[in-house]
Amino acid sequence: MKTPEEFRAEAHKMADRIADYFQQIEQYPVKSLVKPGEIASRLPDFPPDHPEQMDDIMEDFEEIIMPGITHWQHPGFFAFFPANSSYPSVLAEMLTAALGQQGMIWETSPAAAELEQRVMEWLKTMCGLPADWTGVIQDTASASTLTALLTAREKATGFSVNHDGFDKEKKLRIYCSTETHSSIEKAARIAGFGRKNLVKIAVDDNFAMNPSALRDAITKDLNDGCRPCCVVATIGTTSSTAVDPIAEIGKICREHDIWLHVDAAFAGTALVLNEMRHFADGLELADSYVFNPHKWMFTNFDCSAYFVKDPDLLIRTFEILPEYLKTRTRGQVNDYRDWGVALGRRFRALKLWFVIRNFGVEGIRDKVRKHLDLAQWLAGEINQSPEFELLAPVPFSLVCFRFRPLQISDESAIDNLNEKLLQLLNASGRLYITHTRLHGKYTLRMVTAQTNVERIHVEKAWTLIRATAGELIKSGNTGE
Repeated sequence: MKTPEEFRAEAHKMADRIADYFQQIEQYPVKSLVKPGEIASRLPDFPPDHPEQMDDIMEDFEEIIMPGITHWQHPGFFAFFPANSSYPSVLAEMLTAALGQQGMIWETSPAAAELEQRVMEWLKTMCGLPADWTGVIQDTASASTLTALLTAREKATGFSVNHDGFDKEKKLRIYCSTETHSSIEKAARIAGFGRKNLVKIAVDDNFAMNPSALRDAITKDLNDGCRPCCVVATIGTTSSTAVDPIAEIGKICREHDIWLHVDAAFAGTALVLNEMRHFADGLELADSYVFNPHKWMFTNFDCSAYFVKDPDLLIRTFEILPEYLKTRTRGQVNDYRDWGVALGRRFRALKLWFVIRNFGVEGIRDKVRKHLDLAQWLAGEINQSPEFELLAPVPFSLVCFRFRPLQISDESAIDNLNEKLLQLLNASGRLYITHTRLHGKYTLRMVTAQTNVERIHVEKAWTLIRATAGELIKSGNTGE
């Protein structure tokens, strides 16, 4: 394509394809059923020397690429946590691609910088977050956590690590629960703390961090000459959406001047509902906080909302000012290149702005409340079934459960049976769920938070789960 006219024609066709995809998405298997290497084997070893027509490219897209797509926007997608899309978000992404903004500093895109500032203020109000926090959009919660740990590191060392590097004598310690997301360990490694300085704190029966165990670990480290640097607490852990007691943890951090970072990557969207804000009791004690609109707020990946109590500490940690980035507006505006790891920045605020305006805050609340209700309905069905059991509380829209036939008592056999059940369900193409382990038990995870999921989709999934489990028993393929 070389002319606006050619682009216009192809863009109209693409819009129709996208609309057809959303309309027909339930005809696809939720989880791709291809085998490893199958897609690559159909792609040429070398790129084309000459231009190819868009019709030919799109034909290959349908025949080669689409079979290898797992459909995250399918209402039968109950796996992991969602990476939700929506109509207004997709439209904004089209504009973002067309504008091609590089929002590293205010001068490279004043609208990108100032819209980001405003929508982060909107999010703060929508979710009832502390008024004195300041927000910035990062790409993912992993990047936000790394940002928090780096800032905590510099605060604890008087910014000496940025200048001198790590002193081997400084044993800075990071604390998180045994249920905390793996990105915490990854960030601890990248930030130079080292895996051995990440202290995993025991959890209670509901998989939330035990504050007494945290206090004991901090006391021991102080006695051993280590320096507690940061605690990472979670609102909605990945395996079970457990909620750490933020208020108690925050008080401990205040006593010892320890940075408190709160990870609410998935569950943070629930705070748009007043009735869910008790899960964030004590959040005002946190130094930094993250949640992902790209998970449960219907905004295309990637869009991670990171808030910090003291933005000056954040900026001082990351700012570097070469001559070619000096501007006359510095100090009057937010140059977001200084607010995280990356210099280059996408115009992520645009899609969030579109979503909030097109849904409206009440529209977002209605969707989230529906997803919570669906999870409670499913949990109720599981509780009423003699051969299924819940394995964790259901505070949000994740339901953790397993199949446990009355005639089977061996835990290893029950684990094997549930693993086979998971494989059969996902191979059906009708739904996609994932698993974890809770108290050592193989656990099925089902998240009712996809943008377009309705009661009928959850009912169909539950019917399929029970039917497939029954067939496993009838076949004698129980894993014993």
